[in-house]
Amino acid sequence: MQRSIILASTSTYRKQLLERLRLPFDVHSPEVDETPRPAEQPANLALRLAKEKAAAVAHRYPESIVIGSDQVADLAGEAFGKPGNHARATEQLRRMSGQTLIFQTAVAIRCVATGFHQSDIAAVRVVFRTLTDEAIESYLRSERPYDCAGSAKSEGFGIALLDRIDSDDPTALVGLPLIRTARMLRAAGIDLL
Repeated sequence: MQRSIILASTSTYRKQLLERLRLPFDVHSPEVDETPRPAEQPANLALRLAKEKAAAVAHRYPESIVIGSDQVADLAGEAFGKPGNHARATEQLRRMSGQTLIFQTAVAIRCVATGFHQSDIAAVRVVFRTLTDEAIESYLRSERPYDCAGSAKSEGFGIALLDRIDSDDPTALVGLPLIRTARMLRAAGIDLL
């Protein structure tokens, strides 16, 4: 029996990434509170939220294989999420200018019916150029990345903000680590090829 696949996310970026695996899937909102817990480290936050998102949707669709994911930008232990607006994006990019961040991208896969659950995290090291206020303003007016952790869309014009990216799973920076996701789907019994 081939189980249906559900992406527990409202992110268009994650949906577009999962489409690369050429598997049919549905999308459902996980409706999870994404508020960080006191003193929660960015990697722990991303992993917890990915697991909670997968679990929330898996309990509604117990026969399906559910994928949850979350990303948090980590600047020396400080979590940077989605800025939501221009002012917060400006502040994030000013703080990130000339710095090295770790984008912590977690994925969790769960199927209640089979008892399957796995999770993993991909850490992507990103070195930002030193940015002037003019460069930040030009970028934000052009890209409007207010729905992206850390205010930078590396798959778009945001690549101009960066000096270097180090990763073993390049799609992780966009929001869903496909190498890890594919590995977990195979373990859950989904034949990708």
